[in-house]
Amino acid sequence: LALLTFVAIQFIRPSRNQQEGISTQDIKQHLAVPAGVETVLAKACRDCHSNNTHYPWYDRVQPVAWWIAQHIDEGKDELNFSEFAGYSPKKQRHKLQEIIEQLQEGEMPMESYTWMHPEARLSQEEKLLLSSWADSTSKVLTQQYQLPPESKRKKPD
Repeated sequence: LALLTFVAIQFIRPSRNQQEGISTQDIKQHLAVPAGVETVLAKACRDCHSNNTHYPWYDRVQPVAWWIAQHIDEGKDELNFSEFAGYSPKKQRHKLQEIIEQLQEGEMPMESYTWMHPEARLSQEEKLLLSSWADSTSKVLTQQYQLPPESKRKKPD
C-alpha cells in the first residue's frame, strides 16, 4: 500500500515557477543592480525570490516537489525580485532593509537550501556586497521619493 501510494503521488505535480524572459517589473528593470550583485542574487536568492526557478533533478520526486513549491511560494510572498517594481517605494525600501537584516542574522539563504545547493553559501565579502548595495539603493529610494525615515515597528503598505 505504501509503495502504491508513493507511485500514485508521482503523478500529482505542483505548477512550476518558470516564466519566459525578464518581467517588466523585475528589479533590474527599475533599479541599478551591478553585475556582482546580480551574480549573488542569481546564485543564492532568485530560485525562491523570483518568477523563474532553476529546478534540481530531485524536484521530479514527490513529495520533494511539494516541499520545494511551498518554499518558493513562501519566498515569493515575502520578496519577489521579478515583481519588485510593483511594490510601493516605501515597501521597496523596507524589503531592501530586510535583505540587510536577513544577511546579518544569517537567516538567508536558508540552511535547507544551502545544504542542497552549497554554491549558494555566501562568503562574508558577498554578504557585504549585497548589504552595501541594499543600503545604498534604500537611500536612493528615500531621496528619490522623499520617503520619511523607516519605522522599525510597522511594515509598509
